[in-house]
Amino acid sequence: MAASNERSDWLATVAPALTVLVVFGLVVAVSGVWPPFVAVESGSMEPHLERGDLVYLTASERYAPESATAAGVVTRAAAVDYRRLGGRGDVVVFAPPSRGGSPVIHRAQFHVERGENWYDEADADFLPASVDGCDELAHCPAPHAGYVTKGDANPYYDQAGELAPVRPSWLRGKAQTAAPWVGHLRLALAGR
Repeated sequence: MAASNERSDWLATVAPALTVLVVFGLVVAVSGVWPPFVAVESGSMEPHLERGDLVYLTASERYAPESATAAGVVTRAAAVDYRRLGGRGDVVVFAPPSRGGSPVIHRAQFHVERGENWYDEADADFLPASVDGCDELAHCPAPHAGYVTKGDANPYYDQAGELAPVRPSWLRGKAQTAAPWVGHLRLALAGR
């Protein structure tokens, strides 16, 4: 009888940990990316994502509708009835090799091909008033194929500054859903 009690005590102790590991393993398997969660570090995506939100990611090609690009991203320009996290188009997480620090989480606005004059496709409201043509933008014409991105709360496209169009190889994933405030713990542990 004592061996049976010891075994049930051991199972009662180990079972919750095993359950958590199995559930986490399933979350990672469904996501297709590591890590499957990122914490929002700034207010650039407000009001749809706020600092401290924990965002669940999937590989960009997973669960992509027909309107998606070859990399599985639906841009704001291509989105008709497709919405993610409060706006039209996918919210992507990307890490350009030239930029240190944490990855960026912004909405894909439109796709450009190498050599494309994307100024003509851009919404003038998302470009500085001083810009009056492609030659006044650092990465226009596009040096390579990729995405023009923008934080929902930011006034301008990321590519109106120093960031080149986001190559598909820079994508870490696309945001599927978010849990408010849960990411504050992750930010605190990272010292941010």
